[in-house]
Amino acid sequence: MSWKWKTIIEPFKIKSIEPLGFTDYEERKKVLKESEYNLFKIPADKVLIDLLTDSGTAAMSSEQWSGIMRGDESYAGARSFYTFEKVVKDLTGYKEVIPTHQGRAAERILFSIIGGKDKCFIANSHFDTTRANAEATGAQAIDLPVSNAFDFSKPALFKGDMDTVLLEKTIKEKGAKNIPLVILTVTNNSLGGQPVSMNNIKEVSRICRQNKIPLFLDAARFAENVYFIKLCEAGYANKSTVQIAKEMFSYTDGCLMSAKKDALVNIGGFFAMNNTEWAKKAREVEILGEGFPTYGGLAGRDLEAMAQGLKEVLDEEYLKYRIKSVAYLGEGLKRHGIPIIEPPGGHAVYVDAKKFLPQIDSENLPGQALVCALYLEGGIRSCEIGSLMFGKKDPGNGKILPAPMELVRLAVPRRVYTQSHMDYVIEVLGELAKNKNSIQGLKILEMAAYLGHFTARLAPV
Repeated sequence: MSWKWKTIIEPFKIKSIEPLGFTDYEERKKVLKESEYNLFKIPADKVLIDLLTDSGTAAMSSEQWSGIMRGDESYAGARSFYTFEKVVKDLTGYKEVIPTHQGRAAERILFSIIGGKDKCFIANSHFDTTRANAEATGAQAIDLPVSNAFDFSKPALFKGDMDTVLLEKTIKEKGAKNIPLVILTVTNNSLGGQPVSMNNIKEVSRICRQNKIPLFLDAARFAENVYFIKLCEAGYANKSTVQIAKEMFSYTDGCLMSAKKDALVNIGGFFAMNNTEWAKKAREVEILGEGFPTYGGLAGRDLEAMAQGLKEVLDEEYLKYRIKSVAYLGEGLKRHGIPIIEPPGGHAVYVDAKKFLPQIDSENLPGQALVCALYLEGGIRSCEIGSLMFGKKDPGNGKILPAPMELVRLAVPRRVYTQSHMDYVIEVLGELAKNKNSIQGLKILEMAAYLGHFTARLAPV
């Protein structure tokens, strides 16, 4: 991506601020111990720069806050629902739109209807909640990323693609009747926030339709994926982001979305589809756990903010700034010799902790060790994506079976931090790189069966 100036200009003015959580080394050392070396347990006011997640951490615009004031809080049939529904239908073309309080609720509802024992869900890569909700029904979650997705150090376009040869092979092995859904995660969060090409979406769609298997997008970061297609895929440079988004959705049968990412809101989600039978069953389940289908666990004000955010996120000046900001962070880390997934993704930079800390075995969680060291050094909170998040327990001896990657995700909240904040992150990681051999591994003391990384208790080895 070409950029004439060294300084990244945010395409907005700052109207409201909140203080950062400044701490000293000794305080952070105490906090880390009290949190049992799990950064999800650290109070936010003890964090200086929070890169734990880009989910629900965006700064909302003045138009979104205006929508908050317009929210219709009627229990059923609120005006705000119809505003939201129209925006989603116009963007995606799907017939049925069902709001939920966040993306994992949409996953839980849908998978409870179509999942179950002997079923398998196929994705380019399932993220943590998607995998957990699929497996909680007794189904199997199968990842089919392209082979170069794991070649972290080698830049390549569209490393988020699905391996279509393996897809056809897996369909034959498992049987199409046992595959209720194929999912394309755009961008591919688990493997570096890498985008999926339009050509790959079209080919996966062709295979799915040939085998009568529905195809859904995990559309949490659809707009970032759209912009990568515009930048990097032949034939799309002169198309608008709205045109590209609509084409992307047109090849699929539905989507799941955590609106806390690319709808630029702090809470909310939805799923949408063309299958009226699934939608009917989903609404029945939703009433039990989320609320009436026209609010889905949300206030009317939240629906208004989501509707506005889904329009704002496709602004090309915003997307240019967003992608460039993340790339800036990645380039800064590389200058310090820090290995990252190449190229930087749309929402985060992923440090290859296994390569950065070769002295720490997967059993001792190099990703989580780096996460803790980064907080201790500079008050920066980040997230491990490795054997703590995705490792499986050996049923024989109870030990953790390593995940295929040991990564640390530096997820950049939308419209929150400036270039100077990123410079600070680069500086702190640069200092860590000088003393990386002193970083110690961790051991798991206690961990839940599903999504255990959120609440796990850990201790230094």
